[in-house]
Amino acid sequence: MSERDIMEYDVVTVGAGPAGLAFAIRLKQLKPDIRVCVLEKASTVGAQILSGAVIEPEPLNELLPEWGRNPPPVCVPVTKDEFWFMRDSTRAFKSPVTPPQMHNHGNFIVSLGALCAWLAPQAEALGVEIYPGFAAAEALFDDAGAVCGVRVGDMGVAKDGSHKAGYTQGIDIKAPITVFAEGCRGSVSKQLIARFALDKNADPQTYGIGIKELWQLPAGRVEAGKVMHTLGWPLNTSTYGGSFIYQLDQDRVAIGFVVGLDYADPLFRPWEAFQQFKNHTMIKALLDGGSIVSAGARALVEGGWQSLPKMEMPGALLIGDGAGLLNVPKIKGTHQAMRSGMLAAEHIAATETSQGYDAKLRASPVMTELKKVRNIRPGFNKGLWAGLANAGWETATAGLSPWTLRNHADWSSLHKIDATEAATRSDANAVSPEQPSYVDRTLAPRDRLAGVYFAATEHDEDQPVHLHVADTSICVSRCAEEYGNPCQRFCPAGVYEIVDDGAGKRLQINAANCVHCKTCDIKDPYQIITWVTPEGGSGPNYRNL
Repeated sequence: MSERDIMEYDVVTVGAGPAGLAFAIRLKQLKPDIRVCVLEKASTVGAQILSGAVIEPEPLNELLPEWGRNPPPVCVPVTKDEFWFMRDSTRAFKSPVTPPQMHNHGNFIVSLGALCAWLAPQAEALGVEIYPGFAAAEALFDDAGAVCGVRVGDMGVAKDGSHKAGYTQGIDIKAPITVFAEGCRGSVSKQLIARFALDKNADPQTYGIGIKELWQLPAGRVEAGKVMHTLGWPLNTSTYGGSFIYQLDQDRVAIGFVVGLDYADPLFRPWEAFQQFKNHTMIKALLDGGSIVSAGARALVEGGWQSLPKMEMPGALLIGDGAGLLNVPKIKGTHQAMRSGMLAAEHIAATETSQGYDAKLRASPVMTELKKVRNIRPGFNKGLWAGLANAGWETATAGLSPWTLRNHADWSSLHKIDATEAATRSDANAVSPEQPSYVDRTLAPRDRLAGVYFAATEHDEDQPVHLHVADTSICVSRCAEEYGNPCQRFCPAGVYEIVDDGAGKRLQINAANCVHCKTCDIKDPYQIITWVTPEGGSGPNYRNL
């Protein structure tokens, strides 16, 4: 095989999300002559970014003081906050008080994908080189074992590993410093955390799955700037989660549902729970007559302060959600991601090394904010009511409790079931007996494959499967018996199926459906599923999510 082409820079950034772009912009502001490139696995910048999103503008004000004169295409000032408790499928109660962490006066409702697409040309105007469709497949290491760049995945490889007519060998992109801004559960970041034992002094990271739809509604129904959050139905009191409903301009509304991936019932279906929620009397009245513009799903990091890994290693840094900086009680991470990227840029501009960045970040307001709320999310491990009481205490004391609640790996939380229960509850419309009775889905999409359509997901089916299952025999034996194959339920895109083709049952992986949410990599109870990057440019192509 021929030697790979090499490109060399002063700094390589992996990921063109808010952290990676803020980092690149800030670094070029401080050192205009430094050579910086940003790699992005999506076909275009922002195409695979999914978030609520209500953002705090302070980091953006600092990074680009004049941004308000030419704002992102989706940017609506928040005008009202509401917090609701959903009692059942018809009843809901508005809280007279909005939790302090959810006060959004002065904040903006945005499409995070559109925000990143808006940031990219501003980075390029400073001389940053951005390469969409370049999927970083693995890290590179020098003779001393330090990270020295990344290898971009090959293009044109067939499913059987042979080279197709358009085969192109991936290039090596090298630099003295590599900054990983891959977002939640980044595939290369995951490898590096394990290689350098960056999490040895941290609790296991925990996650949620967020499912989101952007709707176009009939004229006059939307109250632009109104922010709603809900708790309760259709989730039971032992399952952490809730919804967001953000009303935009141009008669659009962003609606989403988040469920903690520490849920216990292996037959629970997050995607179906979201569709169930949309049929609540109050929500259905809002959406009726509207149409879905775009939809998708993404894991989000929930572990907080006690689950943070060390964020530096020889030759590299972790920033943004890839480092775990989301503030769960606020349901916000963009401001934290941007701040961490800007801090990383300032550190590299001053020192030209990765050493010392972890200490710098831990001494910053980013960490102060996380430490103050560190006990709120794990407090819900004892259920909704205990969690709310604990959240009230932690809020009133500003996080000054002399204890820190611990986190546990999400994959370890599933309860085993017996074969009879699995058989009686494994049909297409089954839901957990812990959930309320099922509600007919009269609002599109009707099923997960329709949801995949709204994600505009594209993968060449003749490429290696990017979902690696270490031992598929477990799927049709132990997993079927002990958990009823939960991968068929927690995946929001119908990627995993247990099929019987006459020769016996086997696992079928519909990799082309994948929306890159990473849930399978997190929730699989045997930890035998590994998500890796597919061919560059593959995956969802979200519109204003």
